[in-house]
Parts: sequence; C-alpha cells; structure tokens
Amino acid sequence: MAKPKAPRPPIHKILLALVIGALGGWLASLLQIPLAWMIGAMCATTVAAMSGLPVALPIVFRTAMVAVLGVMLGSGFAPEILDRIGDWVLSLLGLATYTLVATAVVAVFLRKVAGYDPITAYFSAAPGGLSEMMIIGGEKGGDERIISLTHTSRILLVVLTLPFVLQWIFGFTPGPRPPGGIPLAEAQAGDMLVLTVCGIVGFVLAKLARLPAAAILGPMIVSAAVHLAGWSDAKPPNELVAAAQVVEGTTIGCRFAGVGLKLVGRTLLAALGSTFLLVGSCLLFAVLLSPVTDLPTIALFLAYAPGGVAEMSLIALALSVDAALVATHHIVRIFFIVACTPLLFQLLPARIMPRPANPAPEPPPEPPPGPPPGSPKDD
Repeated sequence: MAKPKAPRPPIHKILLALVIGALGGWLASLLQIPLAWMIGAMCATTVAAMSGLPVALPIVFRTAMVAVLGVMLGSGFAPEILDRIGDWVLSLLGLATYTLVATAVVAVFLRKVAGYDPITAYFSAAPGGLSEMMIIGGEKGGDERIISLTHTSRILLVVLTLPFVLQWIFGFTPGPRPPGGIPLAEAQAGDMLVLTVCGIVGFVLAKLARLPAAAILGPMIVSAAVHLAGWSDAKPPNELVAAAQVVEGTTIGCRFAGVGLKLVGRTLLAALGSTFLLVGSCLLFAVLLSPVTDLPTIALFLAYAPGGVAEMSLIALALSVDAALVATHHIVRIFFIVACTPLLFQLLPARIMPRPANPAPEPPPEPPPGPPPGSPKDD
C-alpha cells in the first residue's frame, strides 16, 4: 500500500523558512564562510527551528533545487581532463581505496564510540557528499538530521583547520578567495537551455533507471557527459547555485525542529573525532602514494582532503599546485561516493547493517524531537 503523502505545510511557514534561510546565507557570504549560502541557511533555520519558530519546507523544493547542484557538479568536467586522466590512474585508484578505508574506519568510530545507529553511522562516515549522503541515507532509514549535521560539521572543521595543517606540515599560508563564476545577468539563453535540459533529462533518466538520489545523480551524469563531449562549457550562474544552496540548507535546518542542544553537542563531538580520522588517513595515503604516483605529497593531500571542490581547488591555486588534478579527484570522489555508497550498503550483510522494517523515503517536514544518535530512527 502506498504511503500517504505528508500534508503540505502552511504558506507562512514556507515563506518564513525561506526568508530566514536566505538571510543566513547572505550573512555567511559576507563573512566569506565556505559553502556560505548552504551552511548559512542551514545554521539560521536550524536555530529558528530549535527555537520553536514555525518553519517548514516541502520536500519538492529540495528535489527541484538539488538538480541544479547536480548540473553544477557535472559542469566541472572539461574535455581537457580526458588528455591527462591517464597520468592519474594510480592516484584515482588510491582515491577509491582511501574512500572505502576511511568510510569503514569512521563508520566503526561513529558506531562504537559515538553511539550512532548502523545506518546513520554508515552514511555519516563517507568523506564527502553532504547533500547526497543526507538524501540517500534518509531514503535507507538513517537519521537525516544527524547525517547532515555530521557532514556539515566535517566541512567546517576541514576548511577551518586545513590551512593550519598545511602551514604546520608544508609551510603554506592561504591567499584570498577568488571571485566566483558568471552572474545571472551575463548568462546566455542558449547556455541556460542546455543546462536546463541536462537537469530535466538527467532526472527523468535516473528515475527510470531507479538510480539512488536521482534528482542529483542524473543531472550530474548528463551534465558531465555534455561537458566532456565539448558540447557546452556553460555553468549555472552564481545566483541560481546560491538559491539552490539556500533551499537545500533551509530544508536541512527545518528538520531540526524540536531537537535539543544536547543532541547537537553530541553530534558535533562525534564529527570532531571523525574529521580527525579522515584528515589523518588522508595524510597517510598522500605520503604513501606520492613515491608510487610521482605526484607531490601536498597535491595528493589536497586531492584526497575531505573538503569541498571549490575550497580545495582554491588552496591548490594559491600553492601553484596542479588545480586540475585536485578538482578532478574531488569531482570523481563525489561520483564514487554517490554511486558506490548505496550499492555497498545493499551488499553488506544484515548482521552488520540491519535494515529498518519500514524506511521512510520522505520524512515529514516537521519531525518530532529526535532520539540520541545511538537510538533507532523515528517511525
């Protein structure tokens, strides 16, 4: 029997959530916080939700806007990458190995030390993919709020601490942030049409193929194919990407309605431990693989670091490190995580990864107060 749809929240809750999210993203952008529009919107709406303000956002808003993020990720693949990909085979294989090993180590830590349930621990452990792991993890029965908070904390911790790690190990001091891409006013109608088609066609094909997280994975694959073929070099304009991040961050924040500060504090401590493990294993892999791949240790470290594509590419540019190598590895990492994480989840035996009896693919917009990380997911 089909699950009844959650009732649509009142319009005043939707508008209030979007206004608070947009203001939070704007403030974060002024402060030059990494992933400003998403993290700012999420933090603002999280505070609003935990304070009891009437905020909510239907799941359809997120479904539409994560397609924009998928197209953006796919647009990072340029034809020139194909000419150099052969030089990076060993490092890309090492990246896949690092992703699997790091995910396993962090999942055990989150399960045994932090007390997460198995599904939430698994999807919180991947070294990347905040939006993707939150979407897929929720579909599989994990606690979306804990998954999203764990990944968001990881991104903040990595970006805030990595410059100090690089300065301590490599003597590096980061430079200023470069300007973003083209503004919406300079976007060409033909380019926007191509990107729109990538989003729509990718989503439809992914749904037909029953791919996980179809709204982001389908547009990402089609966009990557179009850009690798050289048919377009267009990227979504800054304003559209910012709007998508605001909606995504606002949706995440609204799910913290009724969640207590104790749960947030416990999750932040768990994220601190998992980030330490991820960065430490990243450095270990970089040191071991550098003599095998003939690539500089710092380049591999940045290519494997569990941070965002833009932020790691920025540091690579400031260091005169191969930014194409760093960006390509991070984009491939996202593809690998999105594609392989749900497949490995299905292959794990039930004694290691017990499945919930009734996983909820679409949690209600305003969940009741959540259990501590070690408790089962809300029904």
